[in-house]
Amino acid sequence: MSNKMMGKKRKDPMVKLIVLAVVMVLLVAACFLGQALVDGIGEADYAAYQREVQEVRDRNEAKQDQYDRDVAEYTAKLNQSNQVNEAWPAANPTGWDIIDLTNYPLEYPGTVTVNRADIMNNGLLLVNEWHSRPEDFSEEAVVGVAGYARNDKDLSSFVENNTCRLFPQAIDAFMAALKDAKALGLTGYVMRAGSTYRTYEDQYTLFQNEVDRQRRNHSNYSEDKLIERAKRSVNYPGTSEYNTGLSFNLFLYEKDNAALNNAAFYETAQGKWLYENSWKYGIVFRFPNAGYPMADTTDKSYKTGVSSNLNIYRYVGVANAEIMHHLDLCLEEYIEYLQERTHLAVFEDGVKKYEITYQLVGDEAASFAVDINRITDNYTMYLDNMGGVITVYTY
Repeated sequence: MSNKMMGKKRKDPMVKLIVLAVVMVLLVAACFLGQALVDGIGEADYAAYQREVQEVRDRNEAKQDQYDRDVAEYTAKLNQSNQVNEAWPAANPTGWDIIDLTNYPLEYPGTVTVNRADIMNNGLLLVNEWHSRPEDFSEEAVVGVAGYARNDKDLSSFVENNTCRLFPQAIDAFMAALKDAKALGLTGYVMRAGSTYRTYEDQYTLFQNEVDRQRRNHSNYSEDKLIERAKRSVNYPGTSEYNTGLSFNLFLYEKDNAALNNAAFYETAQGKWLYENSWKYGIVFRFPNAGYPMADTTDKSYKTGVSSNLNIYRYVGVANAEIMHHLDLCLEEYIEYLQERTHLAVFEDGVKKYEITYQLVGDEAASFAVDINRITDNYTMYLDNMGGVITVYTY
């Protein structure tokens, strides 16, 4: 091996030590410089950061305090809304009871502005021979029953075809009843074409066809006489329950079940169960007649104007249906009952369940002020087609 190569090997370790020493010096210098920055400029930034953190904490604590106050206020409000004014007549401690509070003002009174269109179709719009459907009635929210119910896999098809239409609240109520009926083994309910919502034009066509039929059979009758006879079997346009979008006729059908398909509706377990339980879902039997649909049914034809045996059901809302059921009132009687008792409280086993008010607002204005009890916002308003607004509070 040459001397030149040996000298190079001896020189390499020294060079490495020198380089390592330089690197260490630079690292030490960097540390001193970094500490100087932290001790100088970084200190001011850190203080600002600490202030921001504290401000965020303060804001969060303030929001938490406000939330706690809101919860306490809401809880107190709920507890207060369920309390009973000691000045009211005492309710029975057991059973179902209704108290007439006509001479007692609303507690925590206030007013809200209500659009007529927003409450027209909630359930109590009275349509019959003497009260035609309002001219400003809108069918915009009416939907096809089959399409609306399609996503519910728990129910078999109960709609004959896509022509059946109703307001959603009526469909929801009936579907809830169907589910409970199915759980009891009661199936086969069907809505058929023409047994749900009808437009004014649909009703006009049906009525005119009946007038023409009467004319063929009684060519010597005057037009007024023909119309009067036609009204016995077909409602005048705008006066039919089918024009409300809240009523429907029911039938029974199951494939290969001739006994059920040929049975009279109310001779079946399905018909009896629905008649006895529909009020629990906000639905009432619309036209009770003497002995129909049940032997002990009270005759209401003198109020409804309908003496035909029709198994038509009508959505009115749960609270209203419950009161109508307990007092054995048809829709006409119920509205008259509220007109005479403009403030009611309903109790069950001594606990306040509903509070109801009736207020005249007229049929002219598109919007109007309605008196309310500000203690709760859990209420529903109904237009009655007689110039009044019914407000039902649920507790």
